[in-house]
Amino acid sequence: MTPNVLFLCTGNAARSVMAGVMLESSGITARVTTAGTHVIEHQPVSIRTRHALDTVGLNASVHRSRQITDADVMAADVVIAMASEHVSYVRRRHPGGADRTATLAFLAQHLPIGPQPLSERVATLGLASVDPLAQGEVADPAGGGEEDYVECARQLSVLIGELGPRLV
Repeated sequence: MTPNVLFLCTGNAARSVMAGVMLESSGITARVTTAGTHVIEHQPVSIRTRHALDTVGLNASVHRSRQITDADVMAADVVIAMASEHVSYVRRRHPGGADRTATLAFLAQHLPIGPQPLSERVATLGLASVDPLAQGEVADPAGGGEEDYVECARQLSVLIGELGPRLV
């Protein structure tokens, strides 16, 4: 069964896009969706995001930003947030997904590896009761320079490398 993974950030223009592209290119079989909590719909990735992805040999030129929906949350086996504010947003706006939402940093360390379906392994974490502020974050490069975006891409690459084997 192919896991359904939703990456979530604020504008769906940098962190979630980079994480999604990285997972898709990792060889891990998953249905990957990306979205944001406060999005201007249908915008392409920024020049800085494109440059950061170029530095790690990836491309997201066809991406267009999109707002997270109830359908996205309900379809996902796991909602992977970039920061605690995104976990809190899901808990407020999409409470049915609270038990399947955590930060990338948290899941990269705590998601169990095993033969059970991803949804079952996520359920064992009791995510609805884990403090979002204690889960770790990927800093938002928005407003920063190219080096901030490149550093974000490097951090995401490490975290996706740690998370990938836990998703299958």
